[in-house]
Amino acid sequence: MNKKQLEIELSKLKKITYPKPELEQYTTDSNIAAEVLWFAFMHGDIKGKIIVDFGCGNGILGIGALILGAKRVYFVDIDKKALEIAKENCEFKNAKFFNLSISDFNEKVDIVIQNPPFGVQKRKADKPFLEKAMEVSKKIYSFHKIESKNFIDKISSENNFLVKDIFLFDFNLRKEMWFHKKGKHKVRVGCWILEKRKL
Repeated sequence: MNKKQLEIELSKLKKITYPKPELEQYTTDSNIAAEVLWFAFMHGDIKGKIIVDFGCGNGILGIGALILGAKRVYFVDIDKKALEIAKENCEFKNAKFFNLSISDFNEKVDIVIQNPPFGVQKRKADKPFLEKAMEVSKKIYSFHKIESKNFIDKISSENNFLVKDIFLFDFNLRKEMWFHKKGKHKVRVGCWILEKRKL
């Protein structure tokens, strides 16, 4: 398995048919998911690790982690239909699915990989995702709008986390929601890699 093969496998996954605007259910492109997952894999953050994918949607990040040898992946989503699609997409036995709010998830994990709501529909909708990620893990890969940089710096500092790296991407938001007027809209997004400070 190489990065290109991973991208091809992820591109085959079924997408959410009717995304919900209030949950900001935008699909992560397979090339972006593969880029971040491959980086995590090459840095020892996937193989043999217990991982959670918060707000998993169709499961693209968690399934990619399983393809790359994760020991176990927890898929967590408040939307039952999204979770059903993630289950349909996932052929792995070492996957566990939780239809609940992330605030009710309390398992400790090695790594969090998440693409939370960006907070466009509801301001700071990504904050509970970061807070829960920092509660259950010491290493986080998390997607946010680039404008969130100061907010992420602040919440990281307050929770004794370091920003280790940021990957920059153009997210292609397709015309999936009823209110979208453009066929495709680009949003500048970063994937933050956060790590707990060593005391």
